[in-house]
Amino acid sequence: MAITSANQLELLQTAEAVAREKMIDPGLVVEAMEESLARAAKSRYGAEMDIRVNIDRKTGKATFTRVRTVVADDELENYQAEFTVEQAKQYMESPQIGDTFVEEVPPVEMGRIAAQSAKQVILQKVREAERDRQYEEFKDRAGTIINGLVKREEYGNVIVDVGAGEAILRRNEKIGRESYRPNDRIRCYIKDVRREPRGPQIFLSRTAPEFMAELFKMEVPEIYDGIIEIKAVARDPGSRAKIAVISYDGSIDPVGACVGMRGSRVQAVVNELQGEKIDIIPWNEDQPTFLVNALQPAEVSKVVLDEEAGKIEVVVPEEQLSLAIGRRGQNVRLASQLTGLDIDIMTEAEESARRQKEFESRTALFMETLDLDEFFAQLLVSEGFTNLEEVAYVELDELLVIDGVDEGTAEELQARARDYLEAQAKAALDNARALGAEDSLIEFEGLTPQMVEALAKDDVKTLEDFATCADWELAGGWTTVDGQRVKDDGILEPFGVSLEEAQDMVMTARVMLGWVDPTELLEEAEETDEGETATDEEAEA
Repeated sequence: MAITSANQLELLQTAEAVAREKMIDPGLVVEAMEESLARAAKSRYGAEMDIRVNIDRKTGKATFTRVRTVVADDELENYQAEFTVEQAKQYMESPQIGDTFVEEVPPVEMGRIAAQSAKQVILQKVREAERDRQYEEFKDRAGTIINGLVKREEYGNVIVDVGAGEAILRRNEKIGRESYRPNDRIRCYIKDVRREPRGPQIFLSRTAPEFMAELFKMEVPEIYDGIIEIKAVARDPGSRAKIAVISYDGSIDPVGACVGMRGSRVQAVVNELQGEKIDIIPWNEDQPTFLVNALQPAEVSKVVLDEEAGKIEVVVPEEQLSLAIGRRGQNVRLASQLTGLDIDIMTEAEESARRQKEFESRTALFMETLDLDEFFAQLLVSEGFTNLEEVAYVELDELLVIDGVDEGTAEELQARARDYLEAQAKAALDNARALGAEDSLIEFEGLTPQMVEALAKDDVKTLEDFATCADWELAGGWTTVDGQRVKDDGILEPFGVSLEEAQDMVMTARVMLGWVDPTELLEEAEETDEGETATDEEAEA
């Protein structure tokens, strides 16, 4: 195929037609044509040459040019596309490194193979432009609901026509055993939109908690207007869900507004979610109160919150236990997701027995270590003392509130506790040294003698050994074996060392040994902080 005046305008007409059909910029199609013609010209003149083609956007005339770049003598590699300053003087007046010399070359005739190659280049460019257009159109729609038509099902994944392209609903994002036939209407949540070299770029979901939140926003005008806010959503897709709401207008009941007249609003959401039962719960800033609401319909007797550990104990009457836990633990699991807390549910009898056992063990501890009679040890436990460290280092005034304890008695109690703790520390240190623990580890800040002893028993005897430990080896963690989560006990886990504390200690040891540059750590920390700040700002925006 020769580029003659007869088919010059045909090029532009073809570009216009393709662009109109695919809804992309005609300029992109013309660029693809230029690239395909340049490739054909290279196969005719030589692949090493830098051949470029320019198609006039008005006339359709294609101009073929050869470009040569001026380079330094020692950088000359491609003789067809580059030349030295000396060689360039016969073509240019005063050539400089980096200058280019452009000369027109005769148009080429495309053979059958070259024409096929050109077609492939154009199709590839058009596909890329199509994907870019689809990405640009949908990137700002992530986090919203879209209606589409089912095109086909592939290996359990549903391909959905969303108007300007295709999206994919993966089988793990479908509710229960949903099945669809071609041309079925489907409503989904746009979970993610991302650039990918091939395949769908729009990822849909019907199981995401946000899908339910968006459905309520569509059904409840007060949520759309911002009078009612959805604070948290937890779902067991297709089975049951809990949604926490709060009203910023005292005259509007958030739960009633979401339920609607005779349940019309919530029923519309339930129907869309294949009959998923929905508990609508009033949100409360007070975590224990919110948890009591979240465990509905079960009644709760008592809530004990441990903020440091992020755990909460819930005590329920015996007859309410199965209701609080729910079928296969569903109710308590959803309440845990909703509140973000680990929930431990027990009956009143179990809680009473556990507290009695704790009371007896603490009483025995104080009797044995402080040489006290049972009555006095029970007094200490009743006042909330749980271990020797609390007795040894608490303010004296806190011991004086105990009936029958004067200043002399309080000082004697503290002296006994400290003596016992010091003796324990010395024994642990002696044992650690006997096991081979070196001073570099013993003197490391943050490790108690008991911790050093535990490390030495696990064959961690030097600072170098300690620096090679992983944080989970020290603080404990979880591993998945054959699909089951298995607990890994950490060496320092019995001493309450958290994962973050273990990370800090190991990194400090590595810095002390010169394995890690502290300035690099500082830079990484600053970059992380900046990244988190930027993410927070984006989230707020």
